[in-house]
Formats: sequence, C-alpha cells, structure tokens
Amino acid sequence: MQAIVNGEIWTMHGPRLRQGTVLIDDGKIIAVGENLAIPCGSEIYNAAGMVVVPGFIDAHTHLGILEEIYEEGDDLNEITDPITPHLRALDAINPMDLAFQDALHAGVTTVVTGPGSANILGGEMVAMKTCGSVVDDMVVSCPVGLKAALGENPKRVYGPNKKTPVTRMASAALLRDVLVRGQQYLEKQSRALTGKTEPPEQDLKLESVARVIRREIPLRVHAHRADDIMTALRIGREFNLRLVIEHCTEGHLVADRLAAAGVPAVVGPVLINRAKVELMGRSLKTAAALAARGVSFAIMTDHPVVPVQYLLISAGLTTRGGLSEEQAMSAITIGAARVLGLEERIGSIAPGKDADIVLLSGHPFYLGTVVNGVYIGGKLIKVSNNH
Repeated sequence: MQAIVNGEIWTMHGPRLRQGTVLIDDGKIIAVGENLAIPCGSEIYNAAGMVVVPGFIDAHTHLGILEEIYEEGDDLNEITDPITPHLRALDAINPMDLAFQDALHAGVTTVVTGPGSANILGGEMVAMKTCGSVVDDMVVSCPVGLKAALGENPKRVYGPNKKTPVTRMASAALLRDVLVRGQQYLEKQSRALTGKTEPPEQDLKLESVARVIRREIPLRVHAHRADDIMTALRIGREFNLRLVIEHCTEGHLVADRLAAAGVPAVVGPVLINRAKVELMGRSLKTAAALAARGVSFAIMTDHPVVPVQYLLISAGLTTRGGLSEEQAMSAITIGAARVLGLEERIGSIAPGKDADIVLLSGHPFYLGTVVNGVYIGGKLIKVSNNH
C-alpha cells in the first residue's frame, strides 16, 4: 500500500482537496479524500506544499515514430500511397526515443502517437503510457483511432508528382471511395455468413476501414481550416462515422457545427507560429470558443512540432484565450481522456483509476513550477528538473 499525504489535490472529478490523501494499491487508486485512515505499513510520500494532479495526457503526438535526433528514426509518413489505413503505429514506435523520458519527467504519463498527415488515410493510432522498454507493455488502447488527413499536406506530398490528390476535391473523393469499398467489404462478409456466397479475400486495408464504419473506433481527421473541418463533418455524416477533429485550428469559426454534430476536437499545437497557410487563423481563443458551445476537446503538442514536455505550458496558455484554469487542466487530463474514450481508466484521481499521479512544486500554470515526482501505474519515478 502507498499513500500520498498532505498535498493539495486537484482530483479532476470533484472539488479540490486542500490537504488530502491518495491511497494506492497494486497500481490503482483505491481511495482519495481528506482525513483518510492510512493502513499500517504503508509507504508514505509527504506532499506537503505540493499540488497533486492526475498524470497529463497528450492526445496527439508522434513520440517514438518521429525521433528528434536521428534521421533514421523518421518513420512518420509512408509517402508511396495516399491510402494506407492498414499501417499500425505500434509497429514503428521506438520506446527508447528520448522523448519518452522528456514526457515522463514533465508529468505526461499517457500519449497518443500515430502516423503523420501525408496520406488521406495514414494508419492506426495508439494510446500508450510513457514508461516502459517494450511497446506492447505500454499500450493503453490500440487502435485508438484511424488517422485521416485533409487540407494541404496530402496535396503537397502527392501533387508535385502528378499523383492524386492534387486538390481538396480529390482528397475528399479518395476518402469517400475507400469508405464505400469498406462498406462493400462488410456487405460481402455479411452475405457470406448466410452461406450463400464465399467470404471476400481478406484485405488488411479494408479491415481497418471496417472498424471505422462499424463505429468501433473514430476517424481522427487532421483538419486545420474551417472548410476542411466542414468536409470532415460532411463525410462523417454521410457514412455515420465517429469523428475526432485533429488540430482544429479554425474550430472557433465552426464551433456551433462541431457542437451540433457532437464531434470532439484535439486542439493545437498552441505554441506555434503561422508556419504554413493553414495556420493563418490560429488563435488562443479556439479552445474557449469550443468550450463555450459544449464541444469536448483536448490540448495537444503534436510532438515534435512542440516538444512534449511543454504540454502543461500549452494548456496554461489557453487561459489567455478565455478558458478557466479548470477547463485548461481538464484538456490535458479528464477531458482528454473523454475524447479518447479512456475516462474509465485515466484522467482523474479517483478510486479504480490507474495510479498515474504528478506531484508539482506549485500551481500547475506558474512558469516556475517544476515536477517533483511522477507515479505511473503506482510506481514512483524519480524525475529531473533539467528535462
């Protein structure tokens, strides 16, 4: 048994506790509250003067797939075919990527990592813990979505080679085409179950698309501009898909449409300049506009675009755009977990959840605040403030 005592606890599922206790056993939180009885023999961590928060969740990164140091560590985009839904991020992740250490030492205990946005369909994404040496042991959920991309990136990659897509029309058409083929694949499988026809030959691309059509996983669509967001919503409506809008840079312009469709967003990166035409409309007010209309959202770094260790700072900056502190913290904890469909396991300090807990020296959004310790799965990790 372990006990974290005397800290100010931001549970993210109820009121903050001024001087609370968290009890941990077998990697799980078993109790949280004030004036809890601590079982004899418990290993105690005195968090007096500290702020205790859930482990942070970065809902969109490329950790382990696009390494910062070595060109050989770039497995981000398979730029030989714009339709590659059968690729699996799990097969490209190097758990020895130094960015995992950076994440852990900054209190980021769960990340979503996946392919880049060169392809209309790039492959399956994975949610994973940031501590471990074997990827299979770090997985929280796989796949956590199928990566899609609209906008400039697929055009930029394939257009110069006179290969589709050259236009936004072609990008949408390619996406619709593969979704229709996925529907036909499922129909053939269904007819085969009646014994009247032979089952179709297994197609790994269409197997992945079928998971999206069956609404088992969301289509996670890279879309910065408002027109691209609307194209994603249009296609999602046509095929009755679960969607998540990734980046959502101009989401403030169509927040009412996202709310009406019940589509969540992963906003960011926040710490970035107008490096390309699609970022002309970037604003710190985007997240607040989504919140005002009841859209579920998370904040991302898009690591290595913004280093993963700046996730907390990124969330803090959104308060300048109108988010409350609670909303900003939610966007990298319980709110992010809800967008990922993992709120039953991570995102808050509550009984039954994974014991992923961060011990901060002060207020989360003060620039001078440092991480004093990180629990992941109930294991205390010694951290360095140099990360």
